[in-house]
Amino acid sequence: MSTTALLLIFIALALGGAGGYLLRNKLLEMKVKSAEDEAQRIMKEAKREAERIKKEAILEAKETIYKEKATIEEEVAQKRKELEKVESRLIQKEEHLEKRQRQMEEKEQELKSLADKLKNLENELAIQEVQLKDKLEEAIKRLEYVAQLTREEAKEELLRMMEKEAKKDAYELIKKIEDRAKEEADRKARAIIAQAIQRYAAEEVTEHTVSVVPLPSDEMKGRIIGREGRNIRAFESATGVDLIIDDTPEAVVLSCHDPVRREIARRALEKLVKDGRIHPARIEEVVNKVGRELETTMKEEAEAAAFELGIHNLHPELVKLLGRLKYRTSYTQNMLAHSKEVAYFCSIMGAEVGLNVPLLKRMGLLHDIGKAVDHEVEGSHAQIGAELARRYGESSEVVNAIASHHGEAEPITPEAVILAAADALSAARPGARREMVEAYLKRIEKLEEISQSFPGVEKAFAIQAGREVRVIVKPQEMGDEEIYMLARDIAKRLEDELTYPGQIKVHVIRETRAVEYAK
Repeated sequence: MSTTALLLIFIALALGGAGGYLLRNKLLEMKVKSAEDEAQRIMKEAKREAERIKKEAILEAKETIYKEKATIEEEVAQKRKELEKVESRLIQKEEHLEKRQRQMEEKEQELKSLADKLKNLENELAIQEVQLKDKLEEAIKRLEYVAQLTREEAKEELLRMMEKEAKKDAYELIKKIEDRAKEEADRKARAIIAQAIQRYAAEEVTEHTVSVVPLPSDEMKGRIIGREGRNIRAFESATGVDLIIDDTPEAVVLSCHDPVRREIARRALEKLVKDGRIHPARIEEVVNKVGRELETTMKEEAEAAAFELGIHNLHPELVKLLGRLKYRTSYTQNMLAHSKEVAYFCSIMGAEVGLNVPLLKRMGLLHDIGKAVDHEVEGSHAQIGAELARRYGESSEVVNAIASHHGEAEPITPEAVILAAADALSAARPGARREMVEAYLKRIEKLEEISQSFPGVEKAFAIQAGREVRVIVKPQEMGDEEIYMLARDIAKRLEDELTYPGQIKVHVIRETRAVEYAK
C-alpha cells in the first residue's frame, strides 16, 4: 500500500472517533435530562403523599384528643360526684360530732354535779362513821360487860364457830365429791377387775421352804450320812442346802430359802439314791450335772411362758433370768406364775380401756425380773429389774413400768398404771399368797393399834383377815361430818406405816342409842 492510502485511512479514522465522541456526549445529556425530569416527578408525588399522610395524622390526633378529653371529662365528673358524697358524709359526721360534743358537755356537767353530791355525801358519811364508831365502841363495851368476855375472847369464840361451820361444809362437799367419784370409779373398776378375774383362773399356792425326799429304806440314811458324816457334809457344801435326817421313816428333809438350790439338791439326792453310789466325788459330779440340767429346764420354762403370751425378741439374758423365777417365791406365790398371771391381767384390763395389749403383756411378764437377782444385788427388785431391762435393750416404756409398779417412780404411760393395778390384783386375789401366822398376827395387832390411836375412837376391830377394820367412835365427841375425815386420816396413816398385800377397807361407825323403858 502506498503512503498516500495510509494517510487517507488515518485521517478517516480520526474523523470517525471525533464524531463518536460528540454522539456519546449528546446521548449522555439526554439521559441526564430524563433523570432530572423523573426526579422532579417523584419529588412532586412524594410531596403530595406527605401532605396526605400529614392530613390523616392531624385528623387521627384530633380524634384521639377528643376521645381522651371526653374520657377525662367523664372521670372528672365521677370524681366530682365522689367528692360530693365524701363531703356530704364529712358534713354529717361533723354534725354528729358536734351533737356528741354537746352531749358530752351535758354529761360532764351532770358528773360534776354528781361529784359535788358525792363529796357532800362522803363528808356526811365520815361524820356518821365517826358517830357509828363511837356507838360501836359503846355497844362493844356494853356487850363485854353483859357477856363477861373481852373483844379478843369473843373473836376467838367466833372464829371457832366459823371454823367448825367451815369444816362441816367442807366435809359435806368432800363427801359429795367422793361419793360421785367412787360410784363411777367403783362401777368401772369392778366391771374390769371382775372380768379379768373371771377370765383367768389360777391355782392356789401351796409351796414351802422345805422339800421331802422319799427313800427306799432307812438303811439309805446311813449311806447318805457316810463315814464320819463326810457324805452329808459334801452334799451340804455342794448344794448350800441343809439336809435334815430325823426319825421320819424312809424320808429326809431338805431345807433352804433359795428354791433353786433346794430344787438342785432334791434332784441330785434323788439321782444319788437311785444310783446307789454315794461318795463326795460322785456327789459333786451329780450336783454339777443337775445344776446344768436345771438351767436348761428354767430356760425352757421361760421360753414356753414367753411363747404362750406371744412375746418375742427377748434378750437371752432376760430369758435366763426369767427362768430363775420358776423357783422363786414371794409369800409362797411362784414368781413365774405370778408374772404370767400379771401379763394376762394386763392384757385383759388393757383391752377394756383400749391400750397397747402386746406392750402390756411384755411389761407384765418382765415386771418382777429383778427378783431373780435381788438377793445378789443391792436395791429394791423394781429398781434392779428396771436397770436389767434397760441394759438388755427394752423400751423406755417397759423400763418405766417396771420401775414404777410399786410406786418407787412416777408412771409416764397409762400402761404403767395398768401394770401396777394388775400386780396388786394378782397378789391380792383370794388364795394367791400366804404369810406366816406370826407376821399375820403382828399386822392385825398393828392395824388395830393405829386405828385406836386417833382421838374420839372408842374401839377398833380388824376383820376379814385384816382386809377391813371397823372403827367405832364416841358419838358425843365426833359429829357425822367428821367421821369421813377420820376414815381418810386412818387410811392415810395405814398406807404410810403398815405393809400389807392388797388393800384395807376402813369402816368408821358412829352410833347414838336412845333407851327408855315403858312402865
